Amino acid sequence: MGAGYVLGVDCGSTTAKSVVFTPGGRIVGIGQARVPQVTSTPRQVERDMKATWLLVAETIRDALADAGCTGADIAGIGMTAHGDGVFLLDHHAEPLGRGIMSLDSRAFGVHEGWKEAGLLDHLLPVAGQRPYPYSATTLLAWIKRFEPERYGAIGTVFFAKDWLRFCLTGGIATDLTEASTAFTDLHTQSYSQKILQTLDLQEIASALPPMLNSCDRAGHVSAEAALMTGLLQGTPVSAGLHDVIAASVGLGQVRAGDMTVTAGTFSINEVLRDRPVTGAEWACRAGYRKGLWNCMAISPASASNLEWMARYIAPDDPDAAAHLIEASIARFEQGRVERQIPLYHPYLFGSPFETPATASFLGLQSWHDRADLFQAMIEGTIFNHRHHVEDLMSTGPVNSIGVSGGGSRRPEIGQLFANIFGRPVMTSPVREAGALGAALTASVACGNHPTLEDAVAGLDMQHTRFVPDPALSRYYDAIYTRYTTLAQVLEPFWPSLHSAPVPHEQPLRAATA
Repeated sequence: MGAGYVLGVDCGSTTAKSVVFTPGGRIVGIGQARVPQVTSTPRQVERDMKATWLLVAETIRDALADAGCTGADIAGIGMTAHGDGVFLLDHHAEPLGRGIMSLDSRAFGVHEGWKEAGLLDHLLPVAGQRPYPYSATTLLAWIKRFEPERYGAIGTVFFAKDWLRFCLTGGIATDLTEASTAFTDLHTQSYSQKILQTLDLQEIASALPPMLNSCDRAGHVSAEAALMTGLLQGTPVSAGLHDVIAASVGLGQVRAGDMTVTAGTFSINEVLRDRPVTGAEWACRAGYRKGLWNCMAISPASASNLEWMARYIAPDDPDAAAHLIEASIARFEQGRVERQIPLYHPYLFGSPFETPATASFLGLQSWHDRADLFQAMIEGTIFNHRHHVEDLMSTGPVNSIGVSGGGSRRPEIGQLFANIFGRPVMTSPVREAGALGAALTASVACGNHPTLEDAVAGLDMQHTRFVPDPALSRYYDAIYTRYTTLAQVLEPFWPSLHSAPVPHEQPLRAATA
């Protein structure tokens, strides 16, 4: 087929991107679009499934045009998308309501009930993780309780990426990495009836789709999808990857002991293992093939903090976060030891703690400017990554740490990660690691490479390695100790900050002279 390019599609929490890559991993074309979230109901974050597919199809057309190629030049397509949540089809393979995203918190009460009943800890040795409030199983339990007619109409349980691949091929399937977010046995890496029975979801077993390995051929571009996207009918499509592992693969991290840190909407931290390792601080899910596991520690407390601040400082500038990073890094570590910067806990959307947390600036003074605040937010989000990385270090030895997202392609940010971690880190010149990871599964599915490891070995890219500055690492160690200590001090007060104050029995009277 033509030039033998591969196409990676990555539909994230806010943006969908389609990227055309050379076999060596160089980007030759990209299309992107903002994908709306539906948040009209409190605690619910959803996505219109058909509208999302139309936007993704548009990004594919734009990527082909940007690359100056046609569908005949694409050898294979791989897909990834935001993970967890749940996207449902009815028995006629039509969307059953809107897709539910991982930012959704409607099922918090269900999750609390399971925790009080001891079900979460009971599942840990079986599933390798405790379900999150946004896990597919928790959301399905909420639907069963509050929308029983919808629950009874479920024909297929999908994740976001599976729905998009279905639109492209017409085939119903999922892959091992997605299925392991909720439904698979830790040891066999196959669907677990015990998980469903424990959570009273046994009726859903028949709706779980066939489970493939990530590099398996899951179908071919249909005639209808070819007309919508400009792709060639019959082009192979791989099963694809959960977005967390896609970012790891796109950085070239495919060996047991490789660790990847991704700064995005979530603080994502993961390390591959050749054996299952469980712990309360991380989820142990499947890697991109059977016999490989991915220990993953996450929290919604990373670069989304920077985007939140940017919206308020410059609401009319779509690139405000990038501009504020530029303004801040101009002063990074220039007299950092002498210049007092506020401390920031990045818990706007969540935290690593079970207690509902709140974000806060501490040590804020009148002479601080917005560059100081933004630097504090950047440092705070990296401290949160370090929190998770230190937990994952207990799972075994680490070969290397790769960092993507969150402005990490800027050398100042890469160096800051190294200094705060106190360990060498490396970054990739590819700015779309998730899309590249998905595209590499397509490279295997279409026969360009025999294995994913071979596809990664064939990448033509030079990583940048950052070594920590010993003096600055010691300094950041002291700040990190202060960061964690203050979080422990504040933790008992967080729940009260999430509720309305209790009124005084007697109203306070104004003082009189």
